[in-house]
Amino acid sequence: MTTAEPLRIGVLGAARISELSLVGPARAGGHRLVAVAARSRGRADAFAAEHGVERVLDSYADVIADPDVEVVYNPLANSLHGPWNLAALAAGKHVLTEKPSASNAEEAAEVRDAAAKAGTVFMEGFHYLFHPVTRRLHELLDSGELGEPRHIETMMSMPAPPGSDPRWSLSLAGGALMDLGCYSLHAQATLAPWAGGPPRLVTARGGARHGAPEVDEWLDADLAFPSGATGSARCHMAHEEWRMSLRVIGSRGEATAMNFVQPHLDDRVVVRTPAGERTEELGKRSSYTYQLDAYAAHLRHGTSLPLDAEDALTTMSLIDACYRAAGFPPRPRTVLPVPG
Repeated sequence: MTTAEPLRIGVLGAARISELSLVGPARAGGHRLVAVAARSRGRADAFAAEHGVERVLDSYADVIADPDVEVVYNPLANSLHGPWNLAALAAGKHVLTEKPSASNAEEAAEVRDAAAKAGTVFMEGFHYLFHPVTRRLHELLDSGELGEPRHIETMMSMPAPPGSDPRWSLSLAGGALMDLGCYSLHAQATLAPWAGGPPRLVTARGGARHGAPEVDEWLDADLAFPSGATGSARCHMAHEEWRMSLRVIGSRGEATAMNFVQPHLDDRVVVRTPAGERTEELGKRSSYTYQLDAYAAHLRHGTSLPLDAEDALTTMSLIDACYRAAGFPPRPRTVLPVPG
């Protein structure tokens, strides 16, 4: 998709995830990567040279202040989502942030309020929601082929990142639930229209990372929907295998997205009903590309978006509730130093 006027995007940091989550989709949509800054000038220079960013600036604040930047993309460590999202909104910028939007629900509420005050477009990057794989699951519920939802299973697992990885740091708002489990919870919540409303937490349990007693290595949450349907939202950040599945069990049948978060790797939806079993392949175009297309269409043409700062607060509130129920503290927020 190409818009009449390309988005002008400023990038915070030189994170590797940006290559998949932003650079490729921006190139596909004909958008401009206007500016980048990173912790070191060398990393920013290398990122800009490799990905065609127009200019390198000295700091994240400089990217946000750049008058040519209209959208700020924030893929920083979890602890820096909230403060830099708030800074970008205060500057009147649109924001596309990696998830979660903040370190805890209190901070997410501030982001929600700041977005409302700014009047700009804030979106948390739950890219899976824009891909035909997830859309197909929703269509199957809409059509009645699966009947009424009875049980929802989401599983997000991966082999352990190195011990030095920021995802193992409490001060950097790390943990399996923050990195992986947010997808499990969010995917369940999107099924509210077919299950009588949003889910509530019943109970949660988890296990701490060795040497980091307040950081969750895994966490399982049991949910209940108003219709009586139940949910099992699981995540594990030191598992033997990658697994990112979403299974919807209904009164008439069931459907499983084999990899709803990375459909560019596996785009299968397996449907089982009394009529038999079939596998649908929905296409391996990147979910991030679908996401940026939708974001650009909203900014340029006013089309609807399913995600906003209120949705981000709902997710963060559920994350905090899971942490408390499983015996972990909500993640601490980070306060940026005031320039002197």
